[in-house]
Formats: sequence, structure tokens, C-alpha cells
Amino acid sequence: MTIPSLLLHTILLLNTLLLLQTIWADPRAQTVNITCGTVREHNTTIFVQNFVAVMEKISEQMRTHGFGQALVGTGPDANYGLAQCYGDLSLLDCVLCYAEARTVLPQCFPYNSGRIFLDGCFMRAGNYSFYEEYKGPEDMTVCGNATRKGSVFGESARQAVAQAVAAAGAPSITRGYAKAKVAVRNETAYVLADCWRSLNQSSCSKCLDNASRSIVKCLPWSEGRALNTGCFMRYSDRDFLNKEAGSGSSRASWVVIVVSVVSSVVVLVVGVAIGHHIWKRRYIQKKRRGSDVAKKMVKTLNDSSLNFKYATLEKATGSFDDSNKLGQGGFGSVYKGVLPDGREIAVKRLFFNNKHRVADFYNEVNIISSVEHKNLVRLLGCSCSGPESLLVYEYLPNKSLDRFIFDQTRGKGLNWEKRYEIIIGTAEGLVYLHENSKIRIIHRDIKTSNILLDSRLRAKIADFGLARSFEEDKSHISTAIAGTLGYMAPEYLAHGQLTEKVDVYSFGVLLLEIVTGRQNNRSKTSEYTDSLVTLTWKHFQSGKAEELYDPNLMLHNYRDSQNQIKNQISRVVHIGLLCTQEIGSLRPTMSKALQMLTKKEQQLPAPTSPPFIDEKTMEFNDTCEDPSYPLNGDDAGSVANFTHSSFYPR
Repeated sequence: MTIPSLLLHTILLLNTLLLLQTIWADPRAQTVNITCGTVREHNTTIFVQNFVAVMEKISEQMRTHGFGQALVGTGPDANYGLAQCYGDLSLLDCVLCYAEARTVLPQCFPYNSGRIFLDGCFMRAGNYSFYEEYKGPEDMTVCGNATRKGSVFGESARQAVAQAVAAAGAPSITRGYAKAKVAVRNETAYVLADCWRSLNQSSCSKCLDNASRSIVKCLPWSEGRALNTGCFMRYSDRDFLNKEAGSGSSRASWVVIVVSVVSSVVVLVVGVAIGHHIWKRRYIQKKRRGSDVAKKMVKTLNDSSLNFKYATLEKATGSFDDSNKLGQGGFGSVYKGVLPDGREIAVKRLFFNNKHRVADFYNEVNIISSVEHKNLVRLLGCSCSGPESLLVYEYLPNKSLDRFIFDQTRGKGLNWEKRYEIIIGTAEGLVYLHENSKIRIIHRDIKTSNILLDSRLRAKIADFGLARSFEEDKSHISTAIAGTLGYMAPEYLAHGQLTEKVDVYSFGVLLLEIVTGRQNNRSKTSEYTDSLVTLTWKHFQSGKAEELYDPNLMLHNYRDSQNQIKNQISRVVHIGLLCTQEIGSLRPTMSKALQMLTKKEQQLPAPTSPPFIDEKTMEFNDTCEDPSYPLNGDDAGSVANFTHSSFYPR
């Protein structure tokens, strides 16, 4: 079913208006600088697991304290993490800023350390305890170069910097945080200074002294930022500060100094009062106009048969009763519902408290409504006029593939014929997305929990929240990484360069999991073991791949056709290894992979090694020449803005 373009724009604008009415503060989630280490991680599997675990622990602390630090692992595989929001951010804005930092910092992989400064928060990870460091060779100053100011502003900025440093250096009052505002003859400078809470008073003062000496060198430019090992400082000619102290400190100091003659003060006060009055009047008028537009759009949605009333869906799911809950993912929860006419539906419930989630909602609606294929989950409609936005999908009674193949009991319900049909159906769905739809669509999160099964156990690809589309004349797009660890291609994980070959890699992992009944990103013991891809490669090389086959396939039941079935499975393993080759340009396209699967007489080329076999010679510089609803409750390995991501706080 295709939602008309007008309705999509209506949804977009309406939710934007609703979002703007509920979010007032600024999380300042713009990246200022990211610096990566120069030493590669020691052990890929352990490093990734430890990093994800550290991010999860810090995420819990950030939601309540605006600061977090954690350690997971020992020795060369130890992962230390620290994150902090600046003192004027509310806890909500802090979570949003941290979510952005958590999405971007993994770009440092495969190096074992990195730090990122955003305008609202800081995050650092490494393999040693850096918590007490306050200076280092990577300290830097970032100066704005858009506007040059005069000497009067320079005087304001210097005084504001000095006042903020003095105030922040008294942790008994401010815990290393202060903001300042100084006006000299109508030239106002705003300053924020913040130390990491892991520092003692002496180290904080030293860090801020160093930062203040470097930041004033940015003058006469209107913006300056000091990015030091133990602290952050910023000055600006515009008021970038949030009005209420939040996560950083509930006792933030607001240093205000006005240096001017009495007449100038009077003019300034009157001018500010008049300006505020004019601004407030225009804002109210603008808000009223926005409300009128929103009302018209609500009417448009209500007149559309594709719109579901919130009350209808709430009743259908028993007020979202836990007994109707099908699963939990990074995008939200999914519930089974029954409409008044008896139709069973699946309702994805999304709570929007940041721009990323709103964008994900629009993205999923736009993409899934523009495509229609027997192997794609069908979108029935949406609701965006209630307290939360909802997506309505067809209900698939058998839920997701992972519930079968990774379960010893349920796995017996999927014999080889059923698994092969699921493989073919998934491949056909991906070919459609890559080549046969109106736009090129890359799913980015192909995995067993996003392959849903209908009543006849036919595959349907779900969860398009991470999907991306781009024009035919582009060989790739660059984007922050998002997906699920263990399913992401190495060149995408390292550089964020996205092509169809990213889905091909994930599909290859999926093939190996279907054949073996094992998860690629799960170790059965706490000790290090090879990933499924690496394990399969080694068995394939030694001619022992059959040892990995899922016992639930019960090949002995096939009797006369046993050898034929084994040959089919062996061919699928071979294709899975072709799809997971380290060099993206060597992987087949999805249409070629489908051809290999269906034309069984076709000769297959020998696969080259998958990633991480020899980390010393591993290359991430491939040029890529050959151009749900989530129902799984365990998505701890997911990376995305954002399942959307386990690099996103939940």
C-alpha cells in the first residue's frame, strides 16, 4: 500500500510542529571534533563486546546524573569509558547529546581509543585509566572564522573567561562548572567552562587555566572553543547557553558583569526590554500560525482512510497491555492488536523525545510506503495525532526467524526446505530493494530478528528505520554507522561508506546462521571464540563445514535425497562466504547471489577470506567498485542513531 505524497508531507510537518512545541532546550549535539588513537584494538571480538558493554553502563548513569564512567575487561582488552554533559543541559538534552556522541565515536574502530567533543557533551574511550588526566598532546583550540569582532568584544570575552574560570575552580560550589556573561558597551560575551568530574580541584583549575590561555588566542573571532583532556571551554558573541542548569550541576553559577556608564546601562536595559517584547510578540504570532496549520493537517489525516485514530489502536491493543507485547526494539515496543472488524495487526509504538527518533519515523514511513513486495512487511497505516506516533503493520503470527533457528525446540519446525524458502524469499526482497524499486534502498540492518515469518513460514523483511536511499548516479553515501554488530561489513564499520554490498555482507551472515543455527555475534562462553563467519571459513578451508550444520536439520531423515540436500546446504555455505568476503567489490550483488542460489548448476568462484582473519594485513580501503517491526527483545548488539543502536541510550 502506498501513502500519497501529500499525506507523507502532512505527517512530516505535523510531527515537526508537535516536536517543536514539546522540546525547548538545545542539546547542542553538533560535533566539534573527534580524535582517534593510533593503536589498533588487540582482539576484535572482545574489543567490540567490551565497548558496547561500557556504553550501556555509561548510558544508565547519564540518564540520572549527566555523567558516567565505566570499565569492562582486563589487560590489553580493557575498555575504559567516560562521558559528561555540560552543566547547563537538562537530563533529557543530556541523553540526546550522549546519543549522538555514542553514534559517532565508533568511527574510530579499529583503533582502541578515541574522544569526541560536542557543543553539549564529551565522551572518551580507551584501554587505560585516563580519568585523572587533565592535559595532553591532543589538547587543541577551535576558533570560529565567520565573524571578526572589535576590541570591545575582546575585552568582554577576556573578562567572561576569567570569571568563568574563577567560578568553576570552586568545586564546592559549582563542581567544576560555570557559565558567564559579560557586557562591555553593548558588546556581550557568553562563556561556558566545565571540568570532567573525575578530576580533583587542583587538576580542574590547572586544566581551565590552560584552556583560558589558549582560547583567548581565538580573538578577535566571535567564537572560540578549548578542547582539553580534562575540560571544555567556549566563548561566543551569541547566547548559546540553556537558561536552566540541568545535568551538569543543580548549583551552576551564573556570573553576570555589566561594565558600562550609567546611560549605556539604561539604554541597554530598555533596548533588551523592547527587543524581548518584539520577539515574544512575533513568536506568539508564529506559534498561532503553526497551530492553525497543524489543525488543518490533522483534518487532512482524519479524512484519510490510511489514518488510524489513536483511540482505536489503544483499544485494539488493550491499552498497550504487556500481555499483547510482541517485542522490544530500539525504535520502540510492538504490540498485537485486533481491530473492530476482526483484523489482527501489529502496532509499533514510538515515543519521540528527540529529533533522531522523529527522523526515523518519517524515514520508515516514507521508505516502506513507497515499496510493495511479497517479501516485505506491509505497512497498513499510521497514527500521529495522539500523545505518541504509531505505525500499523500486518500481523505475522510466527514472529521472527531468530525465534526458530536459535531455539533447540522451535528449530525442529524449520526443515531444510523451509529454511531454503526463507533464504530465497529474503534474497528476492533484497534484490527488489536494491534494483527493482523506484529508488535504491539499502536496509542496513538485515538480521534474523528482522526477518519475519507469516502463517506459512514465508519470509518478510521488516524494520526499515535504518534504511537509506540514494540516487542511481551515486556509488555510495557516507553516514554515521548504524546497524547490529556482527552483521556490519568491515568497510562500513570503519568508514561509514554505505553501498548495497553492506546488505550483501549481512545477508551472507544470515545464510551461515540459518545453516548452522548459531549466532554470529554471540559467544557461548565468556572466553574468546571465533565468530561464526571465521569459524565457518576455517571449516570450509579444511573441508569440514558439515560439522557446523544445525542438528535440527536432521539430514538422516531425508534418506535417498540426503546427498542432494547436503550438496544444497554446502552450496549455501559457499555463497554465504562469498557474500562475507572482506573486500566489498568481490562480494556478489544480491541479484547475482540469488542467481547462484537458484541456478544450482552454475559454478561458484572460490571465496577469499572474511574480515578479521589476519588483523595485521586487514585493509578497510576497499573502493567498492561494483557498485518490522523488530520483535527480538535481545538487541544488545545493535549499533544505531541511533534496535536502532546500542550506541544509543535506551
